[in-house]
Amino acid sequence: MATWDLSKTKHHVLICNGSSCNQVGAEALTQAIRKEISDQDLDGTIHTTRTRCNGRCHDKCVVIAYPKGTWYKDLKPQDAKIFIDSLMTSQDETGKVSHLFSNDGFQRTEGVVTGISKEKEKVMKVSKKH
Repeated sequence: MATWDLSKTKHHVLICNGSSCNQVGAEALTQAIRKEISDQDLDGTIHTTRTRCNGRCHDKCVVIAYPKGTWYKDLKPQDAKIFIDSLMTSQDETGKVSHLFSNDGFQRTEGVVTGISKEKEKVMKVSKKH
């Protein structure tokens, strides 16, 4: 397994390759994003990681870009160039932002599926007296 020199990395891109995203082309999207990074000679600036499910299956294909923490939805291979360009210009021109992350949590964009709560059902312990 390789150990990459990430000392000049400015952007870390997480590309969902969970089953729902894979069914609609996550592998092709992953390869298109990586090719665009290579074509623009940005291998030292942008690092990609293929992930498992990111929990936003309704928004497939999902890509998350750090350090901003911007979540993108419904990305297709043909969006790779504009996506990479938006990272390098610090502007989001894709129009496909699912939600933005800030210290206050997620700020939802109108029309985006909110999802279900991650809170676990509380199990009440009943003590029995003998």
